[in-house]
Amino acid sequence: MDHTKRILFLFLDGVGIGKINQHDNPFLTGNMPVYQSLLGGEMPTLHDAYRNRAGMTYKPINATLGVPGLPQSGTGQAALLTGVNAAKVIGRHFGPHLYSTLKTIVSEQNIFSVLQTNNKKALYANAFPRQFFDYLQSPRYRTTAIVHAWLSTGNKLNDHNSLRASRSLSADITNERWHKLGYPDISTITPQEAGMRLVDLTGNYDFVFFEYYLTDHAGHSRSIDEAIETLRKLDGLIEGILNKIDSESVLFLMTSDHGNIEDLSTKSHTRNPVPVLAVGKHHERFAKNITKITDVAPAIINMLI
Repeated sequence: MDHTKRILFLFLDGVGIGKINQHDNPFLTGNMPVYQSLLGGEMPTLHDAYRNRAGMTYKPINATLGVPGLPQSGTGQAALLTGVNAAKVIGRHFGPHLYSTLKTIVSEQNIFSVLQTNNKKALYANAFPRQFFDYLQSPRYRTTAIVHAWLSTGNKLNDHNSLRASRSLSADITNERWHKLGYPDISTITPQEAGMRLVDLTGNYDFVFFEYYLTDHAGHSRSIDEAIETLRKLDGLIEGILNKIDSESVLFLMTSDHGNIEDLSTKSHTRNPVPVLAVGKHHERFAKNITKITDVAPAIINMLI
C-alpha cells in the first residue's frame, strides 16, 4: 500500500458546522478568503457540508458519539487521540479536563504513543510559557487530554527556548500573547509565517500536531469581533501551510472535538457535526471511512504505518 510519508494535523478546539445564519455564524460573516477558496468558494453549512475537489476532501463527522448531552473537550479530545469512545466509557460527556478514569486509556492508546512504538517521530508543536510549567507542578493542576497524551510518552513540552528557535509554535499563532507573559524578546510573526513554520517542522517528523484552542474561547465569548479575528488568524495559518506544503508527501488534516464557535447564539457547546478536512495526495483514502471523531486516530495510524 502507498502510505503517506508525513501528516500535519491542525486541531481546532470547538469548531462545528453551523446553520445558514450570518448573525450567529462567524464563518459566514468573517473574512476567510483562503479557506473559502479551498472549499470551492462557498462556506459549508449544515445545509451543504460536503466538499470533494482535486486534492481536497471536506466532510461533516459526528462528535456526539451516541451519548446524550453536549460534547466536551475532555472526552472529545480523548476520543480523537485514541479512537476510543471516551464519553461512552464513562457514561457522559466530560470536560474541559481529562476524566481521571480515562487517563490510563489515553496514556496507553494515544496516537503519539502508537506512532512512537512503531518507530515514527511525532511532535506536539505547541510551546508553553513558564507559567504553564509552574501550573503543571501545582496541586491545582488538572490535565487536558492532549497534554496528558504527550507527556505519557516520555516527551517534554516545548518551552520559550523552543519557540524562540522556531522549533515550535505559539497557541495564539502569532506570539502576541508572549509579551504580556514576560517574554518581550520573542518576536511576533504573521499567521502565514506560522503556517510555513509548521510545514518546515514536518521535515523532521512523521506527524506534527498543532492545537488552536482560541476558537473555543471565542465561541464561549459570544463576541462576533473576537470570533472573526480568531478565524482571520486561522485563515492566515492555512494560507501559509498551503503555500509551502508538498501535497505529494505531506497530508494536511484539520478537525475538531465539538462544535461551539459556529453558533454564537449560545455560550455553550453544540451538538453540530464537526468538519474533517484532508488536503493532499491521499485525501480521499483518508476521509473515505471517517464518519465520527473516533475514526480519526485509526485512519492516521493506517496512513503512516
